[in-house]
Amino acid sequence: MYEYDYKIAVIGGGTGLSSILRGLKKYPIDITAIVTVADDGGSSGSLRDELDIPPPGDIRNVLVALSEAEPLVQELFQYRFKEGNGLAGHPTGNLLLAAMTNITGDFATAVRNLSQVLNVRGKILPVCNQALRLCAEYEDGCVAMGESNIPNCHKKIKRVYYQEPCPALEEAVKAVKEADLVILAPGSLYTSIIPNLLFQEMKIALQETKAHLVYCCNIMSQPGETTKFTVSEHVKSIEDHLGFKCIDKVLVNDGAVKEEIIKKYAAENAAIIEIDDEQLEQMNICVIKSRMVDYNKDNEVRHNPKKVAAMIFSLLLDV
Repeated sequence: MYEYDYKIAVIGGGTGLSSILRGLKKYPIDITAIVTVADDGGSSGSLRDELDIPPPGDIRNVLVALSEAEPLVQELFQYRFKEGNGLAGHPTGNLLLAAMTNITGDFATAVRNLSQVLNVRGKILPVCNQALRLCAEYEDGCVAMGESNIPNCHKKIKRVYYQEPCPALEEAVKAVKEADLVILAPGSLYTSIIPNLLFQEMKIALQETKAHLVYCCNIMSQPGETTKFTVSEHVKSIEDHLGFKCIDKVLVNDGAVKEEIIKKYAAENAAIIEIDDEQLEQMNICVIKSRMVDYNKDNEVRHNPKKVAAMIFSLLLDV
C-alpha cells in the first residue's frame, strides 16, 4: 500500500465515474471512490431483488476502472453471458460480487475482498451497505418509484429521495471528511450523483470537510432528467437536495462537439449543456473550462479521462 500526500474522494456512479477514475489512477493520489447503490435495472436490479443485496453493476465497473490486474482478468470480470437459463445478461463480475456478499454476509466486505483480487488502485466504497429504493417527485406532484423508472416519465423532477432511509457507510463518510478534494463525477444528475448525497451523515460530512467540492458537469443533457438544463441548474439542484451551498468549482467542457453527434443527440431530445457564466458568477462558483470531450465506440459523448484527471490533479496541487 502506497502512502500519498493527497487524498481525494470521488462520488458518483455509471460510466462517468469509471471514466475519470481511469485517468486519476495514473497519479500519485490516495483515491477513494464512493459509488451509488440506487440502480435497479438489468442484471444489477435482478440480483438486487432476488438476493436482497445492493446492486453490483456500478461497483463492478469501478473495480475494473481502478484495477491493475492483467487485461484478461479485467475482461473476465466484465464478460456478460449471452445465453443460459438464469445466466443470460449477467456479467461475471456481478455474480462474483453477489457470491462474495453471500460468503461474507456483507456487501462492503465483498467489495474490499474483490478489490484485492483485482489489485485495485485506491479504495472503493458503496455509499451504503444495503439495497435502497430511489423515488422521484415531479413538479406536478406525481411520484415514480425505482431508479430505472425515473427518467421515463419525461417530467421535470422536483426532488429524489429514498423510500426507506438508512445510514451511509461510515468509511465513505470518513473519506469525505478527510479528503483534500471532493469530486462529484459526471453522470446522471438525479440517479447517479444526487443519490449519494441524500444521507444525513453525508450531508454533515460535506459541511464539515475542509476540502473544496468540485463538480464535473456533464457535457450533454439527459432526456427525462436534465432536458434544457444549464450548468447552474445542475449545481442548484445538487445544493437544493443538500440544503446548503457546497460547490466551490465546476469543471466544464468548452471543446467543440462534432456536428453529426449533436444531430444524433437532438433526435433523442438531448443537447449540449449551456455554460451560463453570469449565473454561475452570481452563485460565487469558479468555472474551469477545458476541451475534454471524447467519444466512445458508439459515438456517444464522454469525458476524456486523461484531460479530466490532469485538471483534477492540478487543483490538488493548489490545495
